Amino acid sequence: MAKATNKLHSKDLRQIGFTNDQHISLALDILDQRELRRLDKGSAQALLQEIKNDPFKYLRDENWRPLAEQLVPQPSRDVALNPEIKDYRRYGEAFIEDGAHKQMDTAMQLPVTIDGALMPDAHQGYGLPIGGVLAVDNAVIPYGVGMDIGCRMALSIFDMPASYLGKHSQDLRKLLLEHTKFGNKEVFKKPFTDDPIFERPEFREIGVVRHKRDSAMAQIGSSGSGNHFVEFGLVDITDPNNEMGVPVGQYVGLLSHSGSRGLGAAVAQHFTKVAMEKCPLPPQARHLAWLSLDSQEGQEYWRAMNLAGDYASACHHDIHRRLSKALGNQPLAQVENHHNFAWKETLPDGREAIVHRKGATPAGKGVLGVIPGSMTAPGFIVRGRGERDSLQSASHGAGRRLSRTQAKAQIGEGDMRRQLRDHGIELIGGGLDEAPGAYKDIHQVMAHQRDLVDVLGTFTPKVVRMDAGGSRGKGRGE
Repeated sequence: MAKATNKLHSKDLRQIGFTNDQHISLALDILDQRELRRLDKGSAQALLQEIKNDPFKYLRDENWRPLAEQLVPQPSRDVALNPEIKDYRRYGEAFIEDGAHKQMDTAMQLPVTIDGALMPDAHQGYGLPIGGVLAVDNAVIPYGVGMDIGCRMALSIFDMPASYLGKHSQDLRKLLLEHTKFGNKEVFKKPFTDDPIFERPEFREIGVVRHKRDSAMAQIGSSGSGNHFVEFGLVDITDPNNEMGVPVGQYVGLLSHSGSRGLGAAVAQHFTKVAMEKCPLPPQARHLAWLSLDSQEGQEYWRAMNLAGDYASACHHDIHRRLSKALGNQPLAQVENHHNFAWKETLPDGREAIVHRKGATPAGKGVLGVIPGSMTAPGFIVRGRGERDSLQSASHGAGRRLSRTQAKAQIGEGDMRRQLRDHGIELIGGGLDEAPGAYKDIHQVMAHQRDLVDVLGTFTPKVVRMDAGGSRGKGRGE
């Protein structure tokens, strides 16, 4: 792709308020990346002005994160980390990249940290690593929960023969196109605004939530971009003693993965900024800034987080209600679990703690969940075993083997399409960074957590819909 003719220079950045030579040099270097060269001068200036004014918004942008991190206001005095790293359990340690270990090590140095664990699908993220579990004392870390608060899996199992998937794949494709919406531009013409969640007092009493009520109403029942999906597939129940009451056998399943949409992102951005201002940490730990639950801000975040989680659940219920009606069949059973959240829990020693699961599945004794694989690998319906060392947690997916950028550079479009075709997968939307080869082997991941969950059955994708808008920000199941 050719460079834009209106290339920015240092003086152009100074005109919009950049004064630091290092920041200017970094911004110009980023603009020179191939995918950004097409920006004209006006668009580039406007984008940089926005990043300068609100760097928090770009902390998860793969291109602009280095600049955003430099532009985040630096506190004058840091809260000191503990010099020693508290011990924590690592599942599939050799299977996990160094960046995730380093991020977890930093989290284990926080003064409020009690305990932690790292799941076998872990990879480097933002703040806590994806697959990180952290128990802290009377505090909550907004960025430890993440930007997509309450992101979750929801599975419906229908009493329909498995052969239906092959015979009616085009019908299922049409249902997904008609009854699901993805990304920031697609919403339903008639969203389910009668959901009782919109009467919750948080929408009146918390400013950042109040300002997002209208958009939350418009977006209900929709899915985000990134790795979010809605898919039909084959459910194979293998354990007769399952809590769902579903006999051993094969069924049609509907699986969805998405979170709290713009509402959750706004809550995360606002309270992360507040936490960073109130709890200044050294540079390597600043995204782990916490809010005391004894503070007004901590209580506001806790209420807003729980609302966002409930809103995410309401979105899934709307998705499954719409598609069940269109399918003309009601589910035999449903399984739902979230994996970006913080919970009040009692630890084995009797202490109460706030347990953050950043891309980790709750796996308390008897708790059901879904751990997805990739588009060509099965996901697993699981029952938690309540393992203490893992803080009653398990992986939330296969976990990324390649970053988004690596996947797009190393995997060809034709290769991905052939792989999907060979596995009989019908894909609507999607991108190379969601290609099966971008993920770890889910079977290896599950082998490293045999002590954490029992497998009740599997879900194999067949007709998959994702956002058609391009690249994905997270690994499948994050």
